[in-house]
Amino acid sequence: MDILKVSNSVQKDDAYHVRRVVFVDEQKVPEELEIDEFDDTAIHLVGYEGEQPVAASRLRFVEGYGKLERICVTKEQRGRSYGKKIIKAMEEVIREHGYSKAKLNAQTHAEEFYESIGYLTVSGEFLDAGIPHVTMTKSLS
Repeated sequence: MDILKVSNSVQKDDAYHVRRVVFVDEQKVPEELEIDEFDDTAIHLVGYEGEQPVAASRLRFVEGYGKLERICVTKEQRGRSYGKKIIKAMEEVIREHGYSKAKLNAQTHAEEFYESIGYLTVSGEFLDAGIPHVTMTKSLS
């Protein structure tokens, strides 16, 4: 999988397409919650298998953290370590911007996955778009 930092409208549309397929179609998140006011200023990443967009994420900088958001991989491509690859790419962008801490709100079913790549749970469970989440952080230094 090739991961690109979105630099044009086609790549951004591809990232949004993956997010809609995973979050809106598959997980039934209302589109008005999925595509929000932070998308215009966030850094977006998109992963391609050949010409096909198969992974996406966005990154913002909030309260001293690089905040990983909207991380998703299409159902057909899961189990190929694409999630780890896009997170590594996001962590590199965080470092490039001079930050040394990462934060994310993980769906609870993915908590063990994030723990396996160094994230620690720092909150109790809460609902986001009706889905149970926890906040997790990682030192990148």
